[in-house]
Amino acid sequence: MTNSAFAIPALFVLVAGAMMGVQAPTNAMLSKVSGSAVLAALISFAIGTIALLAAWLASANRPAPAVFSALPWYAWLGGLYGACFIAAGVYATPRIGLASMITISVAGQVAMALWLDHLGAFGLAREPASPLRVAGVLLVIVGVVLVRRG
Repeated sequence: MTNSAFAIPALFVLVAGAMMGVQAPTNAMLSKVSGSAVLAALISFAIGTIALLAAWLASANRPAPAVFSALPWYAWLGGLYGACFIAAGVYATPRIGLASMITISVAGQVAMALWLDHLGAFGLAREPASPLRVAGVLLVIVGVVLVRRG
């Protein structure tokens, strides 16, 4: 992969990651005022759904409904995972702090990503869990400990 082929998606993910840092405390504000982490997550998803609908309508992508029939049942669960993440963040952020919530979630994401890569799950290219990759996950976990104790 060329540097530019990596740089553009990496920059996109970096900015999206930074936005996650803003999402958790703003959702926590919604939770505090509404008295409900679930309602705050619902409002967050509703606004996100409206934004995604507008972006999709502005695009030229109009797949035929039949293309979705070939998907396995678990392909439809992405929104459920996102809802769990948002609700957990809304609940945890005011209790453990933003930096702890983000670093713990990143540790969970990296550990799961390593496992899914190792298995080649969900159609991913199989990438075995080498000692260096495992060490990288362990360093992220050390980062969680340092953020918590710092």
